[in-house]
Amino acid sequence: MNMTRRAGLGAMAGLLAAPGLLRAQTPTIRIVVPFGPGGSTDAVARLVSPGLQQRLGANVVVENRSGAAGSIGADIVAKARPDGQTWLLTFDSHATIPALLRNPPFDVLKDLDPVMLIGGSPYAVATRPDKPYRSIADVVAAAKARPGVTYGSTGNGTLGHLSMIRVGEHAGVQLTHVPYRSGGLAVNDAVAGHVEMMIGSAALLLPHITGGSLRPILQFGPQRLTRLAETQTAAEAGFANMEAEAWWAVFAPHGTPADQVARMNTALKETLSEERARTVMTETQQARLVLSSPAELGTFFKGQVETWGGLVRAANIQPD
Repeated sequence: MNMTRRAGLGAMAGLLAAPGLLRAQTPTIRIVVPFGPGGSTDAVARLVSPGLQQRLGANVVVENRSGAAGSIGADIVAKARPDGQTWLLTFDSHATIPALLRNPPFDVLKDLDPVMLIGGSPYAVATRPDKPYRSIADVVAAAKARPGVTYGSTGNGTLGHLSMIRVGEHAGVQLTHVPYRSGGLAVNDAVAGHVEMMIGSAALLLPHITGGSLRPILQFGPQRLTRLAETQTAAEAGFANMEAEAWWAVFAPHGTPADQVARMNTALKETLSEERARTVMTETQQARLVLSSPAELGTFFKGQVETWGGLVRAANIQPD
């Protein structure tokens, strides 16, 4: 074979191999969601994934690892290499892990670094339209007549669960909690009538309320949401100082380089500032976007650990 032909074949082989080589060199970023598919945390992760993939130049994979109020998935991230390839997108129950597990396998404040507080959405309570409850007063009256009225939530130790405990204590009634591994599973059972009510973020419940498969009976925001304008707030219903907002935040394994954290923070901010993503979050789901700095999330999160952890201990709540 002459040198010219050999060179031509070599160049052709190189061209044929190049696409595969490029694919092999494209990094994969894993976003761990510590809850099952179908819930609001999973929805937020999948909403931002395309934008992150574009901005970070990587394949972005959402991995659902549910259980123990989000601690199983969080532990995976806490023990991952701090190389910018693994991130945690989690929910408000992350703040209750130290109180909920007593001896957790990782330290939420030391083993995970804050990246961004994405935002939040007030908790709301909803029921099937064929149920007799049109207000929380109806629920209280039913529970007094028949103890054991059931409600589902996204898991033990979530702010929704804690809020319903406070409602029951304030009203002097016993409500039966049914925890689920994801908001999607809880909503499915509420729609099917297997639990009498469901507490979840407005972001999670609104599509089902709008679609007519659930009816709202209470919301825990400081004022009524536009799309829940006919539904009482907890304060209006006689439950003062019981505001509760579900929130979503991103964390990284401790020791992740600051430039990698800053790059992810910027990519998230740009993605969620796009018109489509912003509209989905703020209008469709009535969520409040924060898009914080890492330091701002750190300060916020420490306060959440202190506030809600005390309620978990007082109520002696155990993990799922």
